[in-house]
Amino acid sequence: MNQKVNPLLIVAGAIFFFLMLVGSQIAITINPGERGVIFRKFTTGLDKDNTFKPGFHFIAPWNNIYIYEVKEQKVEESMDILDKNGLSMAIDITVRYNPTFEKIGYLHEEFGRSYVDRLVIPEVRSSVRKVMGRYEAEEIYSTKRNEVETTIIEETKSILAGNNVIMKALLIRSIRLPEKIRQAIDDKLKQEQEAAAYRYRLDKEGSEAERKRIAAEGEAIANKIITSSLTPNLLKMRGIEATIELSKSNNSKVVIIGSGADGMPLILNN
Repeated sequence: MNQKVNPLLIVAGAIFFFLMLVGSQIAITINPGERGVIFRKFTTGLDKDNTFKPGFHFIAPWNNIYIYEVKEQKVEESMDILDKNGLSMAIDITVRYNPTFEKIGYLHEEFGRSYVDRLVIPEVRSSVRKVMGRYEAEEIYSTKRNEVETTIIEETKSILAGNNVIMKALLIRSIRLPEKIRQAIDDKLKQEQEAAAYRYRLDKEGSEAERKRIAAEGEAIANKIITSSLTPNLLKMRGIEATIELSKSNNSKVVIIGSGADGMPLILNN
C-alpha cells in the first residue's frame, strides 16, 4: 500500500538542505584581532569605508567577505647589501607591523590579502638598501647602528603609512661582514678605545697638576699676606691677649718675666 508523503515535510527538507548549503556563506564569525571587508558583487561592489568588527554577522550568500588579521605581526628577512664604498655585507632584520584597522578596504583594493609580499617586504628591503648605501660598513657595524635603524624606520614608516600599514618597529638582528674586514674594524675600534683612555689619563693628570699649582700659589699668597701683617706691635698685642687668657685659668701657675724691653711674660702651670 502506497503511503502519501506530506508536502510540508518535502518543503521543510528542501529548506533545511538549502540552509545547510549556504549556512557557511551567510553566517560569518570574525574573531578578536580580525576585521572584515565586504564585496557586494551585484550592488555597490567593495565597501572600502566600512569594516566588520569582531562578532557574528549575517551576509547575503552571493556577497563575499574578506577577513584580515590586524594584530601586530612580524616578518624576518635576510638580505645582502652594499655599503657606501661598494663593500658587500649580509644582514638579518625583523619588522613588526599591522594593517590600519579602519582602512582594510583600501588595502584590499590596492594589494589584496597578499599585501605583505606585495607591499611590506619590498618596501622594507628597498629602504634598507637605500639607507645603508649612504654609510660605510664600519659605521653600520659599530658607531652608527642606531642611527641607521632610526633612518630606515622613518623612511619605511612613511611609505607604509601611505598605503594603510602601520610599522611598529624595525630591528637589525645581525650584520655579517667578510672576516678580514670585520677583524680590521674590531682592531681599529680597540686602538681608538685605548687612545681615548690614554688621552683621558693625560687630561686627568694635567688637571691634577693644575689644581696643585693653583693651591700652591694660593698658599704662597696667603703666607705672604700673613707675613706682611705680622708687625712687632701686633705680635706684642697678641702675646698680651694670650697671657691674659692664660691668667684667667684657676690652675696654679708660674709667671716668668721675659728679658729685654719687649720681653713677654711666660706663664707655666705648677
